[in-house]
Amino acid sequence: MAKRTGVSRRVAGAPTDGDGNSVANKILLSLTPKECSQVLPRLEFVRLKLHHVLHEAGETIKSGYFVNAGLMSILAVQPDGKMVEVGLIGREGFVGLPLLVGYNNNGPTRVMTQADGSAYRCDAETLMQLIQQFPEMGKRLHRFAYQLAMQSTQIAACNRLHDVVSRLARWILMSQDRILSDSLPLTHEFLGQMLGTRRSSVTVAAGALQKAGLISHTWGSVTILKRKQLEKSACDCYGIVQQQLRDWEAETNGNVRKRTKNGSSVG
Repeated sequence: MAKRTGVSRRVAGAPTDGDGNSVANKILLSLTPKECSQVLPRLEFVRLKLHHVLHEAGETIKSGYFVNAGLMSILAVQPDGKMVEVGLIGREGFVGLPLLVGYNNNGPTRVMTQADGSAYRCDAETLMQLIQQFPEMGKRLHRFAYQLAMQSTQIAACNRLHDVVSRLARWILMSQDRILSDSLPLTHEFLGQMLGTRRSSVTVAAGALQKAGLISHTWGSVTILKRKQLEKSACDCYGIVQQQLRDWEAETNGNVRKRTKNGSSVG
């Protein structure tokens, strides 16, 4: 059975591990039922609390995490301690990508939870064994690495080119896509760090979105009121990232259908 830390919320109709925890990570869900039954017992189910640091900048990566719920933030940390967010990971992804190519040092980035969640954890040796045994898992992990790189490139452009209001709208939308909740546990100080701007600028931007009736915000919480209108207030970066992900997913699904039609194994 997959080891368990804490209590998991059971999702009706979702696959479960041996302990009854719902499996929501998309990389794990891409495996066949037989493969999943072989993989899950080698992973450890863990609960992750808000602001828990999974990987610290410059330190050795001991474990990888298949994110099952919640929101993980990748932060570029500068020598003076300042940081800015360069990536977001939810249940679509995996934390610990350097392990895929044999790197154990995390580099100048910190990975931290932005909302309570859960993950399936494995050490580096187990990960490499699983990739060798289940090639489709390796392909999915490498695809996600490329998706995250694309997202990080767009965020870098966004932080340089767009105003705080549109960047804040983009960030809230990206976070909701991963948390799957209208309410996000966020403070203005923390949002300032994520967006690479002053807390006062975030307060003004959040006030503008609230005045427009798109969100409500209090200390430590932001609630989305009008999603469609918020999308219109976001910069083009949100739509660019979403469209590219859809295009790649359609291409992946199309290739799978072709292989299936030709009688080849899916891989």
